[in-house]
Amino acid sequence: MPAFVTDLSREIFRLWQEFYWLPEWAVITVIVVGFLFIGWAANQLVFALLKLAVRKRDVFWRGTVGRARLKVRIAVMIAAMALAVTVSPLDPEPSLLIRQTLLFVFILTMGWMLIGASDMWAVVYLRRFNMETEDNLVARKHVTQARILQRVAALLIGIVTLGLALLTISAVRQWGLSLLASAGVVGLIAGLALQPFLTNMIAGIQIATAQPIRLDDAVVVEGEWGTIEEITSTYVVVKLWDWRRLVLPLSYFINKPFQNWTRESARLIGSAFLYVDYEAPMERLRAELERICRASLFWDGDVISLQVVEITERTAQVRCLASARNAPTAFDLRCEIREKMLAFMRDECPEALPRDRVAMDRPGEGGILPPS
Repeated sequence: MPAFVTDLSREIFRLWQEFYWLPEWAVITVIVVGFLFIGWAANQLVFALLKLAVRKRDVFWRGTVGRARLKVRIAVMIAAMALAVTVSPLDPEPSLLIRQTLLFVFILTMGWMLIGASDMWAVVYLRRFNMETEDNLVARKHVTQARILQRVAALLIGIVTLGLALLTISAVRQWGLSLLASAGVVGLIAGLALQPFLTNMIAGIQIATAQPIRLDDAVVVEGEWGTIEEITSTYVVVKLWDWRRLVLPLSYFINKPFQNWTRESARLIGSAFLYVDYEAPMERLRAELERICRASLFWDGDVISLQVVEITERTAQVRCLASARNAPTAFDLRCEIREKMLAFMRDECPEALPRDRVAMDRPGEGGILPPS
């Protein structure tokens, strides 16, 4: 204990002995209230000076000071109360218990402050990117990195803070050390229990750096198409096309193959398949596909193609290709091509519609004999 604290405690105790007619609880109350008032006044003064200091600085420092006001006030009040309990004429055992409790809460408050600072960094960093723009590839990349790293940092800070706080409680510390020393299997069990948690934490760091997925990416996982809606420190939420949510662990996107339709660019080539008759005029169909795409709001002005890709015993399979600026638009474009090509074949080009052909041989020809 610092010398000035000891001297102050002795002086207060001497004064309390001189005014022996005051009850002990009254002296303790006066001391605690006095120190809390001093702590409150010091907190107000410090924050007034900080506001003046960061007024012309960047958003990060202004936001950090604003967010830390309540946390710093709590920390200052805890320190003031601990000092008041130390110098008050309180019995040693309750005084020690109160100070240990205040130290435990103080460490948790400091961890809370660090988490708030990391959150403020993420908020300030993400203000530079706009997710609402159509070509938001760069924004999605940085937003994904910042949010994953923010959650991982908050988790690590929380674990370290709680560990440091528990070290202040001698009973818990001794119990943990004796338990691990007497049964090493506890460590093995704990390691096995934490394996999925640690695996997902490492997978989150890999996703933040390598970025196989980003927020708002269009993906195909488990046979379902959707977009990445949320990435937490342990799992990923995929919003499916019909508004269902598919929740997958982070390790899924590291260990299993999946389709990412917007990995480098949001542009896609959509395909629509038609079945036509052998006598279908391909040039007319090709011209109609080009007319449909050029008149469509979904086409991006790049790819148009019509090809015969397969022939069956009854029909020819035609593939229509057209490009669009993103996956939802490509889906709408494919549906529009199917509808309008079908209407064109029905109304203006009926010879392109599939037909069944039956060859009838005359009696006595083709090896068929007339009935006797």
